[in-house]
Amino acid sequence: MGLIAIAGLVCLSIQWMFNTWNNLTMDELIFHLTAPLEGTNEGMIREYLSVCIAPVILLLLVMSILLIVFRKKKGFLAVMGICTVASLGATSVTVRGAWNQLGASSYVKNQGTYSTFIDDYYVDPADVEIIFPEQKRNLVYIFLESMEITYADRENGGAFDANVIPELTKLAEENEDFSGESKELNGGYSTTGSTWTVGAMFAHTAGLPLNIPINANDMDTQDSFFPEILTLGDILAEEGYSQTLMVGSDARFGGRALYFTDHGDYDLLDHPYFLEQKMLPEGYAVWWGFEDQKLLEFAKEKLLELAKQDTPFNFTLLTADTHFEDGYVCQLCGEEYEDQYSNVMLCSSRQIDKFVKWIQRQDFYENTTIILVGDHPTMDSDFCEDIDSDYTRKVYTSFINSSVKVQGETRREYTTFDMFPTTLASLGAEIEGNRLGLGTNLFSSMQTLVERVGIETEDKELNKKSKLMEEIGKVDENNEEVLRRNGEIKEPSAKIYVETYDYTTGKIPVTVTEIENIQGEIQTVTLSVWVNEDQNDLQWIQLEEDGEGGFSTNIDIIDFNFKQGEYHISVYVIDDSGNQYIVGNELRIVE
Repeated sequence: MGLIAIAGLVCLSIQWMFNTWNNLTMDELIFHLTAPLEGTNEGMIREYLSVCIAPVILLLLVMSILLIVFRKKKGFLAVMGICTVASLGATSVTVRGAWNQLGASSYVKNQGTYSTFIDDYYVDPADVEIIFPEQKRNLVYIFLESMEITYADRENGGAFDANVIPELTKLAEENEDFSGESKELNGGYSTTGSTWTVGAMFAHTAGLPLNIPINANDMDTQDSFFPEILTLGDILAEEGYSQTLMVGSDARFGGRALYFTDHGDYDLLDHPYFLEQKMLPEGYAVWWGFEDQKLLEFAKEKLLELAKQDTPFNFTLLTADTHFEDGYVCQLCGEEYEDQYSNVMLCSSRQIDKFVKWIQRQDFYENTTIILVGDHPTMDSDFCEDIDSDYTRKVYTSFINSSVKVQGETRREYTTFDMFPTTLASLGAEIEGNRLGLGTNLFSSMQTLVERVGIETEDKELNKKSKLMEEIGKVDENNEEVLRRNGEIKEPSAKIYVETYDYTTGKIPVTVTEIENIQGEIQTVTLSVWVNEDQNDLQWIQLEEDGEGGFSTNIDIIDFNFKQGEYHISVYVIDDSGNQYIVGNELRIVE
C-alpha cells in the first residue's frame, strides 16, 4: 500500500513540476529542488499540497478502508499485488519520460566534463584599464522580473497577437535595444547559469554564469561571494559611487545580500528593512514581500534623497509582481485580458513607464542613464507554451539616456553577460579592448561571443565545468549550512510532550526526551514560554532530569497571571562547550 502511495506521489509531483515550470531544464530543476523555502511564494506551496499531497492522502485513506473491508476476501491480495506492480510500472515510465524531457543524461555527463570555454574567453576586469569621464553619470538599473520581448506582438518582434507590454515596447524602440535598423525588439539570451534571479543578477553585473559546485541557491550559506572577481559594483565603488539595492522581497534569499555587499557595499533596502523602518504596516506581507506599486513609490523617495548627494549614485531595483506563477494582481491591475499573467504584465509595463517618465522630469535625469532589463525568461508554466517552437525567447533590454551611441546599424546578437561592459560604456567609461568577463561592449563594433561562436555552442560549453570558475568562486562545499541543507549534518531535535493544562493544579506538564544531534554532553535543558505577541511576558524555565534520560518541568500559569490563549513553548539545550541549540517548538492553548 505504501509503495502505491509513493508511486502516486512521484507521478503527481512530476506532472505538477512540468505544469508549473514551462520549458524546465535540468539546472533549473536542481535550483528549485535545492532552494530553501524561506521567502518562497506561499501560494505555490499550497498548490503543491492540494495537487499532490492531498490526493495521495485520499488514496491512502481509500486503500485503508478497502484493506479493512476486503482483506479476507478471496483474491484481494492478488489484486493488491497487481495494483502495486502497475503503479511501479507507471512510475518507471513517468520518471523515464521526465529524465528524457529534462535532458538529464547530458546534464549528468556535462557535470563530469570540463570545458576551457570560460577559461579561454574570460577577460579579468582587474587587467583592463577603465577610464571614467570627469563628470560621472548616475545609474538607475532596473531588473524587471521575468520580462521578455516575447510578450510583445509579432509586428514588434514578440510572439503574441496582442502586445501586453506596449509601454515597454515603445521605450525600447525609442531608446537603445541594439536592434539596429530593424523595427523589431531585440534582447539578450539568458544562458546556462543565469536563468534564475540570483544567477541573472550575477550575469548582468559580473559577466559570468553562476555555475558553482554547490546548490544554486546556497550562496547565502557562504562567507563570501566570488571574492576573486571585480564586478560592476566593485568598479563603481572604486569610482566613488554610492550604491543602493532595493527589492520588495528578502534580499538575503539566494545570496543576493551577500553578493551586493561583497561587491560594492550596496545599501540594502528590502522587505525586512521597510518593515523595520515602519514604512509598511506591521507584519505586512503579500506575494514575495510587498508589491511593486509600493516599491516604486519607495524608489522615488530614495532617488530624490540620492540626488542631493555630492557623489554619483548607482540605484539598482528589482521588481517582483511579474514572477511566476501568473504574477501578482495589485490595485492598479485591470482586466483587459482573459488571463491573469497578461494583465499583470500590462500593469507592470504601465508602472515602469510612469516611473521612467517621473525620473525624466527630475533635475538629476540629465546626468543619469536608465537601464531596463529582464532578469531572465519567465518560468511560468503555460504562458509561452503555445508560441512557435522556432521563436527565440530573449529578455527585455532598453538603455535610456546613454552617454554614447552605438557604432553601426547592425542588429546585435548578445547575452546578458554583455550587459556588464555595456553598462559601464553607457556611463561614458572607456574600456580597453571593449570586453569584460564574458561580455562585450555593445556600443562598440566588436563581436560578442554569441556572434563569434553561436548561442548553441556557447550554451553547450557553459553547461560543463570550468576550472577557472572553481578557482575564482572560492566556494566552501564543507560549509556547515551547506552540509546541513544536504542532509550531511542533522538538525538538533527532540521529542517534546506538552500535556493538557491541569485545571486543578494550574500547571502544564512538559517532558523532553530523545534529544539528538547535540555535539557535546547536555548540561541544561530550558524552556522559553510566552503568551503575548511581543513576548513581553517571556519566562525561562529550567527542566530537571527525570532519571530515565528525559527532562521535565511544569509551566505554572500563575506566572502569566492566569492568561488564557496560546502558550508558545521553545526548548533550548546547552552542551558542555557552551553551544546552544533549539530542539523544538510547541503550542498549548489554555482556555
